[in-house]
Amino acid sequence: MATTLSNKTTIARATARYASIVRPILDAAIDLCQGSEELRFGEPVACVYNPLTYAWASHRRYVERFAAGPKRAVFMGMNPGPWGMAQTGVPFGEVATVRDWLGIHERIGRPPIEHAKRPIEGFACTRSEVSGRRIWGLFQDRFTSASRFFRNHYVANYCPLVFMETSGRNRTPDKLPVAEAAPLYAICDRHLVRVVELLKPRWLIAVGAFAHRRAAEALNGHDVQIARILHPSPASPAANRDWAGQVTSELQRLGIW
Repeated sequence: MATTLSNKTTIARATARYASIVRPILDAAIDLCQGSEELRFGEPVACVYNPLTYAWASHRRYVERFAAGPKRAVFMGMNPGPWGMAQTGVPFGEVATVRDWLGIHERIGRPPIEHAKRPIEGFACTRSEVSGRRIWGLFQDRFTSASRFFRNHYVANYCPLVFMETSGRNRTPDKLPVAEAAPLYAICDRHLVRVVELLKPRWLIAVGAFAHRRAAEALNGHDVQIARILHPSPASPAANRDWAGQVTSELQRLGIW
């Protein structure tokens, strides 16, 4: 009986400790959201979407459900895609995957200024983000259930903002002028450091070259190993040649999988 009670006490304490991680991660996301909302961006940027505002309910659900506990590895992308996190509030958030595999289906609002060619339709969006479909598809194939994947893994983005030019073309953060990028990077760096301090991963796995550069700078001196995998974007010829197989081999070579 004493042993059973001791085990129950240990489990209860661990559960409470892990649950206590969620609130600080949400607070860090709020700080990231508020800090980035204060920034201004000039031409050719015509519209800026911040899914941490209009899709906060969905993002909060993602954190509450999957960030409760230390992780072995955190995957980090660059910023939301117009048909992914911009629609769902979840990193690489391809609509069907977020709804059907992650079990998240919250009401999504709308940004204050919306580009006619990039409407926010939330979970009613019929477009599928290829990058999100590829990365979450890899995790789904390997781990079967979301609970098994998130037991030791987490997925985050470096920058919360989506930038669109007048034409509707997506403008990535690395294309911003230095005067606009520097204050944005400072805010995103602080958020990344806080997430790593809370989740205590052994590995930070940057998805693509930009994420790798930012992780290396922001996490310099922190106790985490940084690795890079090929970005799943269809704009990359290399990613269109068995992206999942290439990434799996790299993660196995590093000893992460």
